[in-house]
Amino acid sequence: MDAQELLAVLDQDWVMEACAEVRRRPEAVGRRFTSAGRHVGRAPLAGAPGWRADEAARASLLAALPPEDLSARLFVLYAEGTTEEKLAVLKALPLLPVGAEVVPLLEDAIRTNDARLLTAALGPAARHLDQATWRQAVLKCVFTGVPLDGVDDLGERADAELAAMFAGFAAERAAAGRTMPADAAALLDRLATGHLHRQGEV
Repeated sequence: MDAQELLAVLDQDWVMEACAEVRRRPEAVGRRFTSAGRHVGRAPLAGAPGWRADEAARASLLAALPPEDLSARLFVLYAEGTTEEKLAVLKALPLLPVGAEVVPLLEDAIRTNDARLLTAALGPAARHLDQATWRQAVLKCVFTGVPLDGVDDLGERADAELAAMFAGFAAERAAAGRTMPADAAALLDRLATGHLHRQGEV
C-alpha cells in the first residue's frame, strides 16, 4: 500500500484539508502532525491492516511534504515527537522517497526498549541498515521477546553469522535453564539445516 492508497482508505476531510495545507505551507506539518490523533482518532484502520487512523493521517501528512523539505522535517518530527508520533514516522518511511539518510532514525528506534519502535524499525525501511546493525537488531528482538514475524525480509537476510549469534544466545539460555522463543528456535533450525545442506553440496 502506498501513501495515496493509505490516504484514500483513511478518507477523512480533516486529513485531506491538512495535507493540502502542508503542500502549500510545509511549516504547518508540525502542528498538524501533533493534532492528528485528536481529529481522526486512534482506532485500527479498516482496509489498511497494521495501521491506526492517527498513524495513517500522520503518514499522509509526511507524504504531502515537498521532497526538498522531507528529510529535515522527518528528523525534527521524530526527535520532538511522542512515542506515538515516532512510531508514525517509522511506519511511514517505506512510503516516502527517502534513502539511507534515515538510518539514524532506525538506529535510534533500535536502541530504545519500546517493542513497537523496534518492530517498526525492522520493517521495510530496514533495507537501509547495514547487515551488522540489522543482525544486532534481530537479536535484540529475540532477547526482548519481540516476535520475529514483524521483521521484514528475514528469510532473505538471515545468514550464517546471525545463526551463530542465535546459537550463542541459545547456549546462554540453556545454561540458565531457559529456552529460546519458539520463533527464534525455528529460525535457528532452518539456518542450521540450510548451512548443512550447502556444505553437503560442496
